[in-house]
Amino acid sequence: QVQLVESGGGLVQAGESLRLSCAASGRIFSINSMGWYRQAPGKQRELVAVITSGGSTNYADSVKGRFTISRDNAKNTVYLQMNSLKPEDTAVYYCNADRVVSTNYYTANYWGQGTQVTVSS
Repeated sequence: QVQLVESGGGLVQAGESLRLSCAASGRIFSINSMGWYRQAPGKQRELVAVITSGGSTNYADSVKGRFTISRDNAKNTVYLQMNSLKPEDTAVYYCNADRVVSTNYYTANYWGQGTQVTVSS
């Protein structure tokens, strides 16, 4: 079984920064891509940023230039540095690990439990 554990959420004021972390644990052989999604009240879950095992990244237009995703493959950990936060960034942020291959070659997609990010104006 693979688990994703997120940390780093909290309450900040507009313009401030936060750094989210997500560590994958379990019998992991490899992980294709890792990413962050968010869901605000009354809205659908949306992609924030994703990074492949090779380091290629993709960002939502709304966070380009403010957020940076990075990854430590040796630690199976993904980070999201969020700068210049805005009230509209307020949401629950979920970590995702796609095409996780376990040591028994079972392949699946996994989600973290979510961490709340609240940005006050």
